[in-house]
Amino acid sequence: FLSEACDLIFDAASRGNLFLIVGTKKRVASLVARAAIRARCHYVNKKRLGGMLTNWSTTEKRLNKFRDLRMEQKMGRLERLPKRDAARLKRQLAHLQAYLGGIKYMTGFPDIVIILDQHKEYTALRECITLGIPTICLIDTNCDPDLVDLPIPANDDNRSS
Repeated sequence: FLSEACDLIFDAASRGNLFLIVGTKKRVASLVARAAIRARCHYVNKKRLGGMLTNWSTTEKRLNKFRDLRMEQKMGRLERLPKRDAARLKRQLAHLQAYLGGIKYMTGFPDIVIILDQHKEYTALRECITLGIPTICLIDTNCDPDLVDLPIPANDDNRSS
C-alpha cells in the first residue's frame, strides 16, 4: 500500500497537482509542517477548522483577511495605529497564522489530501468524501479502511510512522 501511495503521489506531483497534508496531533504537528514545507505543499498542523473545504468561500475570505493583515504588518501600517487597535490586529494575525498559515497560498481545492490519523481527522475525511477529493490515509486498528481511497496500515500514534 505504501509503494502504491508513493507511485500515486509521484505521478500527481509530476502533473503539478496540489496536495494538502492534515495532521493535528501534537506529536506530529512539527513533522507535518517541516515535511510539507520541504515538499512545497499545503498543510494543516494546528486545530483544523471544520468546513475548511466544504465552506470554501468563508475560508477564502479569512485567507484574504490574513494576507491583508500580513501586508499591513510588512508595510509598517500597524505601528501607526493606536496601541489598542494595533494589539487587536496583531492578536488576530497571530490567530490566523496559527490556523491558516499552512494554507495561506492555497487558491482552490487540493487534488489529493493526505491524512495522518483518520480517527482524529474524521471531519476532514468526511469533507473530502463529500467533495470527491481523493484521500491517502494512515490507518490504525481503530479506523475504517473502506472510507479512504488509498489506506496505508500504520501505527498512527508513533512518530516514525
